[in-house]
Amino acid sequence: MAAERTTLHHASPRSGTSRRSDGARIEALARDFLQRQGLVPVAANAHYRGGELDLVMRDGDSLVFVEVRYRRSAAFGGGAASVDARKRRKLVLAAELFLAAHRDLARLPCRFDVVAAHGDAQAPTFDWLRDAFRADDG
Repeated sequence: MAAERTTLHHASPRSGTSRRSDGARIEALARDFLQRQGLVPVAANAHYRGGELDLVMRDGDSLVFVEVRYRRSAAFGGGAASVDARKRRKLVLAAELFLAAHRDLARLPCRFDVVAAHGDAQAPTFDWLRDAFRADDG
């Protein structure tokens, strides 16, 4: 899948608040990117004990839990590489709690995707890794 380039304007100077607002905007841009690919939003920023789900979307009959990661550079593997085993366990736990709270969605096949945003925060490039990991990957 070809990466898509999207323009993003961010606040200056760099502070915790501007980083959070940048993160929220990048997540919104990632959601828009996925919607253009045919996914349908279900939830965003769903907080559960021990973890947060950035985006929950439908892709046909599947429920997709999406982790959005932004890194200015690909050094150290970029955003996708930052979804390590510990982060994956947190996402799986949050997904299990989400499904327990949304029983109408619990019977759908599920997958975990990662959208890695990188480059200039004003024009990030998105790389979409479908089925980036499995719940039983550990």
